[in-house]
Amino acid sequence: MKALYPGSFDPITNGHVDVIKRITRIYDDLIIAVLSNQDKTVYIPLQDRVKLIRQSLKGMKNISIETFSGLTVDYAKSKNVDVIIRGLRAPSDFEYELEMSQINYFLSKGLETIFIMTNPKFSFIRSSRIKEVAILGGNVKEFVPLPVYKYLYQKIRKRPNM
Repeated sequence: MKALYPGSFDPITNGHVDVIKRITRIYDDLIIAVLSNQDKTVYIPLQDRVKLIRQSLKGMKNISIETFSGLTVDYAKSKNVDVIIRGLRAPSDFEYELEMSQINYFLSKGLETIFIMTNPKFSFIRSSRIKEVAILGGNVKEFVPLPVYKYLYQKIRKRPNM
């Protein structure tokens, strides 16, 4: 069976990696679909996000990393996937993700969404907070894969007035 794990991954975190590792034990093939959304402000350019995901997941089997834009269900249909995977960090994620899964089910006429709870040790990690902490000078090394950590701090050092 083939699964799709969509997201902006701006940046990929150890929570994402945890979910990905667990998904690959369940599904034969996993497409990590990196969203290219012109309406969403991102910190890390799309191609850099893809590169960081590749570096962070180096050596993992049965995964592919692709980019997409538009509706997730349209992309899923084009890739003949069986299920969309969504990671949940906390109960507060559930309401939003439930709504999206129901919309996707309706639009796709039956594509299922599977929710996977993040390991509790990663439950507070959110990409937006990682960027905020890093920009403000905090150490995020424990929260992101090493390639992401190095990238963030190289990018921050290049910023003017830092």
